[in-house]
Amino acid sequence: MLNDRAQRLLKTLVERYIADGQPVGSRTLSMHSGLDLSSASIRNVLAELENMGLVISPHTSAGRVPTARGYRVFVDNLLTMQPLEQAARQQLESELHPDSPQRIVSAASQLLAELTHFAGVVATPERASVAFRQIEFLRLSEKRVLLIFVTADGDVQNHLLLTERDYTASELIEAANFLNHHGAGRSLEAVARELEGELRNLQSHIASLMGAAIVAGQNTLGPRQSVMVTGEKNLLNSDDLSANLINLRQLFDLFERKTELLRLLNLSREAHGVHIFIGEESGLNTLDGCSVITAPYQINGQVVGTLGVVGPTRMAYERVIPIVDITARLVSSALSYPVEH
Repeated sequence: MLNDRAQRLLKTLVERYIADGQPVGSRTLSMHSGLDLSSASIRNVLAELENMGLVISPHTSAGRVPTARGYRVFVDNLLTMQPLEQAARQQLESELHPDSPQRIVSAASQLLAELTHFAGVVATPERASVAFRQIEFLRLSEKRVLLIFVTADGDVQNHLLLTERDYTASELIEAANFLNHHGAGRSLEAVARELEGELRNLQSHIASLMGAAIVAGQNTLGPRQSVMVTGEKNLLNSDDLSANLINLRQLFDLFERKTELLRLLNLSREAHGVHIFIGEESGLNTLDGCSVITAPYQINGQVVGTLGVVGPTRMAYERVIPIVDITARLVSSALSYPVEH
């Protein structure tokens, strides 16, 4: 537990380091902390903070910089939040208004990147399973069949099936008729549940083809969620991140793959308000030098996704946190408000 003096010095050290990007020494702390302490007393407190793992001393300097753990104590206990400037709030309010979910999510990601100068990330609302209107099979060549889905709203999706045996045109028509008869107008998840036992007991050689079609359709038309990332190139302007090009390349790979990022964002879905991952707290080595500030957003009171910002651990938390918080609230409002046609 930190005493008041140690808290004041840690708070001042983190604030100065975020502002200047340089290791903070006892002289700077004496000038900015408001404490009437000698340099020797300040050095003693810094030594205690270092022993606690809250600050470290780089080899090239006698000053200290905060660790991820030090940032955590600062964010949780010492941070003085700043109200979001009026211009930024007005920009958010003017651009996050009722619209299609895709446009709202895209605008939110863009605004987060623009206002923070970091990477804006949004986990999109999970897409519900899509009902299909019709299924067709088209033989392309031996053991190669094109599976065609026509969704209830007229969208066409194709999928290539590599089969264990060759199928005749009449067999493909028979399989399509069976699935269309039992499932047209419903999701493939519902069809799979209903026909699971029937397909297993069906002795017909087309049963395996229909089973493969259902699995492929679930992957194509089933629930799906993705991550929208905007402003990745902003991170090139961060001295802390751009100093290590290998780590920066791995970070960009993380944005490209999106799977791990989506998993991290979904961890925040149950959070009440803003959730912050600092350094190794994310569980991803690629983000060791980063902080991820997230907040869930809702549609009519139900959490459907998460949005946030990825940037260096040395960021102005007192400004970025309100931006993420207000953006999530405005996105929730825009998505919950019926769009007039």
